[in-house]
Amino acid sequence: MSQHNDLKQMPLYQKAEQILKITMGLAEIVPKDNAFLQETTVRFMMENAFLIPAKIAGVAGIGLYDLKMENATIIRKAARELYVQAGSLHYEETISDKDYIDLLRAEIEEFRLLFIDWVAGFDQWNYIIDRWGLFNPPGVSAHDKDPDDDIPFDPDTFFDSDDD
Repeated sequence: MSQHNDLKQMPLYQKAEQILKITMGLAEIVPKDNAFLQETTVRFMMENAFLIPAKIAGVAGIGLYDLKMENATIIRKAARELYVQAGSLHYEETISDKDYIDLLRAEIEEFRLLFIDWVAGFDQWNYIIDRWGLFNPPGVSAHDKDPDDDIPFDPDTFFDSDDD
């Protein structure tokens, strides 16, 4: 339960929850009879808004740098898409309260600043080499030799079977 409470206290997670709530409010003011907006913009906005806190929670549960960075990339993509999707609603004449749009975009900008510091705090020394080359810490290449390859491993000795 402590890890759950720690997550709820994180400023980044709190901001993600605020973004979700504002997105839900914004979705409510999009006319229900506008099937195109409901099936495209609103649907994609809600998917992105739900994805952000879920991925932050996922990162809190893992230690490896490459997995943290992979999830951070998904969070960044979702936040950027949400920002653009909300902005596109400015051009919809059927949206009456455009203040929600500006509020959401301002929250995403605040989220971005918190996100920068959060990612900078990832432990770069807790990694395995990403053989795809996308999420290695600085100075590590996908072509580097894995130091764990030099560790001798004999499964018979490791599992020390009594079958002999």
